[in-house]
Amino acid sequence: MMNKIFLSCLILLSGFGLKAQPIDINKLEVEWTLLSNNYEGKNQFTASFIIHNKSQQILPASGWKLYFSHPRKATQVITKNAIITTINGEFCSLTPHANFKAVLPATKSVITYVAEGKALTYSDGPGGLYLVFDKDPKKTYNIVNFKINAVPNQEKAKLKLSPASIYQKNEAIKNETLSASRIILPSPINTVKLQGQFVLSAKTVLVFDEFFSHEAKLLQDDIAQFLGKKLTTNKDVSTPVIIFKKVNGLAKEAYQLKVKPDSIIITATQTAGAFYAIQSLKMLMPLSVWKAKQTQIAIPAVEITDEPRFGYRSFMLDVARNFQTKAQVLKVLDLMALYKLNNLHFHLNDDEGWRLEIPALPELTQIGAKRGHTLDDKQNLQPAYGSGPDTSAFPGSGFYSKADFLEILRYAKARHINIIPEIETPGHARAAIKAMDARYERFMKAGNPLEAKRYLLRDTADISIYKSVQGYRDNVMNVALPSTYTFIEKVVDEIIAMYQQADAPLKTIHLGGDEVPAGVWQKSPAIQNLMQKENIKEYDDLWYYYLAKANNILKQKGFYLSGWEEVAMRKTKLDGKNHYIANPDFTTQNFHTYVWNNVWGWGQEDLAYRLANAGYQVILAPVTNFYFDLAYEKDADEPGLYWGSYVDVDKPFYFNPFDYYKSAKEDLQGNPLDKSILKNKERLTAYGQSNIVGLQAQIWSEKISGPKQLEYMLLPKLLGFAERAWAAEPVWSSTADSVLAQEAYTQDWNWFVNLLGKRELPRLDYLNGGYQYRIPAVGIHKENGWIKANFQFPGFTLRYTTDGSLPDANSTVYTKPFLYKGTVNFRAFDSKGRGGRVSSILKD
Repeated sequence: MMNKIFLSCLILLSGFGLKAQPIDINKLEVEWTLLSNNYEGKNQFTASFIIHNKSQQILPASGWKLYFSHPRKATQVITKNAIITTINGEFCSLTPHANFKAVLPATKSVITYVAEGKALTYSDGPGGLYLVFDKDPKKTYNIVNFKINAVPNQEKAKLKLSPASIYQKNEAIKNETLSASRIILPSPINTVKLQGQFVLSAKTVLVFDEFFSHEAKLLQDDIAQFLGKKLTTNKDVSTPVIIFKKVNGLAKEAYQLKVKPDSIIITATQTAGAFYAIQSLKMLMPLSVWKAKQTQIAIPAVEITDEPRFGYRSFMLDVARNFQTKAQVLKVLDLMALYKLNNLHFHLNDDEGWRLEIPALPELTQIGAKRGHTLDDKQNLQPAYGSGPDTSAFPGSGFYSKADFLEILRYAKARHINIIPEIETPGHARAAIKAMDARYERFMKAGNPLEAKRYLLRDTADISIYKSVQGYRDNVMNVALPSTYTFIEKVVDEIIAMYQQADAPLKTIHLGGDEVPAGVWQKSPAIQNLMQKENIKEYDDLWYYYLAKANNILKQKGFYLSGWEEVAMRKTKLDGKNHYIANPDFTTQNFHTYVWNNVWGWGQEDLAYRLANAGYQVILAPVTNFYFDLAYEKDADEPGLYWGSYVDVDKPFYFNPFDYYKSAKEDLQGNPLDKSILKNKERLTAYGQSNIVGLQAQIWSEKISGPKQLEYMLLPKLLGFAERAWAAEPVWSSTADSVLAQEAYTQDWNWFVNLLGKRELPRLDYLNGGYQYRIPAVGIHKENGWIKANFQFPGFTLRYTTDGSLPDANSTVYTKPFLYKGTVNFRAFDSKGRGGRVSSILKD
């Protein structure tokens, strides 16, 4: 891109008698600053756009628009010099008002406005700013110099954990020596330490029968990476030897692993069990194997018996809001495999993107996989989440070709991971709707109205007015149209064909089903005709009509329906008000419902248990503990959302699946929870417990703009989740003795953070070239001039400076408390020298 982009329009500058010259966009800077929350005592805030003209030309008083994404709706411009309009969703425009003055060189213009809600972090600010001039509406100019001041400095202290608070939170953590019998994550059911060690070298022989040939090959590949050469395979037993042994009677994912000085024996009934034994074997190896090739590898002698607590252990990756490359998905699958997760819930479409090629419906990716400047969505979707005007820009645009998806399916299958595709219907479907609109127009122009309407997803005569949770007014499929079900069936058929070609397992398709807004369909002639024909009395009952039709499509193909919690709920009346109950219509249909809403204080804290007690198959996916896109902690500079809670690495670790009221500790603001809100909530029955299928962690990608941010939000949270999904129920989770429970938890938490700090995170520094996990801030305590520091993960190197500079990999290492009265900056470093966030103690 050229360093200087010049506008081709010349404008007479009113009031100055000067002629404006082409302006250098690269020297036009925009700053966004939050001014105050709770403006006028209401749930609203004030903020300003500050336009700095650092060029030698003039930004004219009119004739242009500034487009951007903003997660908050502007309601008023206080300075009365611009008009801010929400176009759709969070896509907005700023148009100069008649009061706007041209911005002369070396001057600035301030536009102050009021918006709904609060702005507490920089994630609440706008993004993806670009200019469009009226004279050339197809040409866009990125604002490359854009800065966010999310929270005024005087407010940051209220929204930030102080170093002293972090120190206090870490005080229970002790630096402990890891036992050789407890260095596998997730924890095996039983580990017995034996005498001696097995020395793995090029002389080791690998013995297996054909049943375990695939797993043996994976182990061969790993060992070849560690040693630089593959092992000899031989059917004759000799020593040293690694043997795969098939037995009858073990559960599908169960295994036994015995490491002795002369042999390693992997015993399993099914191939999945053997695969998980390999993952445990790799975790027994020293960290050096991940850093460089070895001549031999010493593995401690142990005997392990193991199987998972839950058969369904899943991670959901949203690639619709913001895209992730195939390479990154494969990297995530490697991570899941190592920590014994067995399902990837793939969120492939939403309002902002369709990410899977469907060859029979090319518009889905030609239109639905591209975001960029548009006001009609006919060539591509509008920008979202700061993706900007460029239709080729990652991560707003992108999709998986059929070949890509086949590779992902095969890669996952090889690692005993099922890919569960999610096709969002009927809501969250804007990308599909706009793509099928483009198809409709193409065939109408070709004079083929029958083909044009074949997959149309909206009633062209519908004038219903609604707004989704995300602010869209055109994102719901019309459930009265036969073409809607033709579309769903076509997509399902094409997906099934891909799974068959990849020889990958598929038992269900997740059809979404969440957040259909009020008001939808109410002014649709097609809906009116359907209601009359089917004798449907209430608009809410259209939902159950749709579910029955969608379920029938899947059942006829041999699949069961999965969906978010709404697929199992029915709206009714209680005391004249809307009330949701477990829908009795589908309890026998094997619906698998993923329940996220347990937000403390919202009133649905017991929803997962109510649905399980009613007979639905439930996957626990609670926002309070398993939404990894939520910020780690309350901090104005911490990335991530915070609407449902804050989620640090401890929350997935201490989650109690069968009584999560016990693990309810913090409210939405990160303060101690008033547990009286849980007093009359329904508890999980023994029957309901039998309907808890498993656990799922989620990352929604509104604020995830690439691999680095994905890994930051995912890790190390995923490791605590893996422990809860696989390991047996811990003592502190099941005991009624609160003192005993706290002692047991403290001991278990100490083991976990020591394991992460000394083995797991150092391993992730090197696995697949390294993962960019979050390194938290150092806790600091100052008393009588003495400075003490601690850290969440023992084993990391803490460094500090006293000269005002930021600590780097060469700064002084902290080893013990020291006496100092000036400002001290601390920072933790990983095994590669990558630093985390800086903590500071200011001069007295």
